[in-house]
Amino acid sequence: MPQLTIQPISKEQDAAMADIILTVGEEFGAIGVGYGPSDAEVNALSEHYSEAERQQYWVALLDDEVVGGIGIAPLNGHQNVAEMRKLFLSKKSRGLGLGRKLSLLSLEFAKEQGFSQCYLDTLSSMGAAIALYESIGFKRLPKPLPGTIHTACDVWMLKTL
Repeated sequence: MPQLTIQPISKEQDAAMADIILTVGEEFGAIGVGYGPSDAEVNALSEHYSEAERQQYWVALLDDEVVGGIGIAPLNGHQNVAEMRKLFLSKKSRGLGLGRKLSLLSLEFAKEQGFSQCYLDTLSSMGAAIALYESIGFKRLPKPLPGTIHTACDVWMLKTL
């Protein structure tokens, strides 16, 4: 059985995670302005997420290979709202419950950091992800919250922590 490890991202893992984000972004047509895979931070996630600033990015490893990750950070302009960011899993790691594990870890961190709500945006084409988010208590919103930079997303969700 494969060995699963979840840990904060290191500089050495930045390139592998960026590759996963870009590959999955292409798979779902989410490349270009307004989509998460096109954010400047993608190539150096370890430099953009610091627990001291109420944010973190974790990677999931199967037998020491990076297969996915997730981030959490304050939503721009909101003191008490966290944003779940960049949950991306390689094809071979889907269906193993990693998305749920990573999501629950990030929500627990957000709660510990004093956030009262968690926001996310995604695409209607990402049906499995939306089903996951709904199963852990996210509710759909009619429009994005102010502060989001992902203007191309068409599904917005919020969860009370």
